[in-house]
Amino acid sequence: MLPWIELASAVAPGGDRLRLLRRGDEFSIRLQGGNELMNSRLGGSEEALATLALDRLAGCRAPRVLIGGLGMGFTLRAAQAVAPSDARLIVSEILPDLVAWAGQHMAPVFGTCLSDPRVEMRLGDVGAQIGAAPAAFDAILLDVDNGPGGLTRPENDGLYGEAGLAAAHRALAPSGVLAVWSAELDAGFTRALTRSGFEARSHTVRAARGGRGSRHVIWIAVRAKG
Repeated sequence: MLPWIELASAVAPGGDRLRLLRRGDEFSIRLQGGNELMNSRLGGSEEALATLALDRLAGCRAPRVLIGGLGMGFTLRAAQAVAPSDARLIVSEILPDLVAWAGQHMAPVFGTCLSDPRVEMRLGDVGAQIGAAPAAFDAILLDVDNGPGGLTRPENDGLYGEAGLAAAHRALAPSGVLAVWSAELDAGFTRALTRSGFEARSHTVRAARGGRGSRHVIWIAVRAKG
C-alpha cells in the first residue's frame, strides 16, 4: 500500500487547517484532525448536483450558472459536459489556495477545465455573489460545507437559513433552479425551501460512480414564477 504524502496545506476562513494529500493517482483533502472532506475517487454525488440541475434548464438559451465551491472540480466538469456552448459557468471559491492547487498539485484531476472560455473563477464568498443582483442566474449549485444539516462553518447557515434561501430566490430568474448538495437528508430543509417559494424535491445519490459508496442528498428546488 502506497503511503499518503502531504503536498500542501492552507488555513480556511474560520481557522480550520486543510491538508492536501496524494497516494499514487488519488488525492484527498482533509481537516488537520484527519476527517476527509473530499477525495478524487468519490465525485459521483457532486457530478449529480450539476446533471440534475442542468437537466431542468434544457432549452434555456445562454444559461447563467453559479457554482458555489470549486472542490475537486467534479460539479464544474459535469456542468461543462452538458451545458451548451453559450453557457456561463461562474465558480465562486472562498479559498484561494484551493484554486492554486487545482492548477498545480491537482492538475491531473482538473486537466484543462479551468481554461474553458465558458468558465469564470471568482474568489470570495458565494453568498456575496448570490446577493449581488436580482435574477442574475438561471441556476445556483451549492456544494458548500456539509450541506444544510451538517455545518462545519457556522457562518454558512447564512446560505441555508431563511435569509439565505430568500436571497437565492431573488438571485434566480423565474423558473431558475437552486441545487444543494448535502451529506445527509434534512426534512426540515425541504420544508424551508417550500416556505421560501421553491418547488423542491430531494434525490438520494451515491458518493461514488456506478451506484457505490455512501448515500448523499441533492435538493433540486425550482423558483416559482412571479
